[in-house]
Amino acid sequence: EVQLVESGGGLVQAGGSLRLSCAASGFTFDDYVIGWFRQAPGKEREGVSCIDNSDGRIYYLYSVEGRFTISSDNAKNMVYLQMNSLKPEDTGVYYCAVIPRAPAQALGTMIRPDPADFESWGQGTQVTVSS
Repeated sequence: EVQLVESGGGLVQAGGSLRLSCAASGFTFDDYVIGWFRQAPGKEREGVSCIDNSDGRIYYLYSVEGRFTISSDNAKNMVYLQMNSLKPEDTGVYYCAVIPRAPAQALGTMIRPDPADFESWGQGTQVTVSS
């Protein structure tokens, strides 16, 4: 059974940094694409960053590119999202999610991740950026 547990959220001032962690279990990292999504109040959930550990490809939402960095530690079954230069518009609940690699390739997940395609989700962690 796939399990994902996020942590590391909090309240930070604009310009600050946070590092989110996703503790994963129940699957092999190389067989899945792992993504970070966020959802702000009244808005749709959007893909922030994804990583395909099998080939090293990484996706970033255009608005976070250059500020956020996704990484994984396969030995520890952990995925991280380092968020720097945070802006108030980065506020939301951040989720970790996974999709098997084969359907991810067919669906173009690494080009535009669709939350509807991801099959397992964590409970989310709140990130609030004050101005």
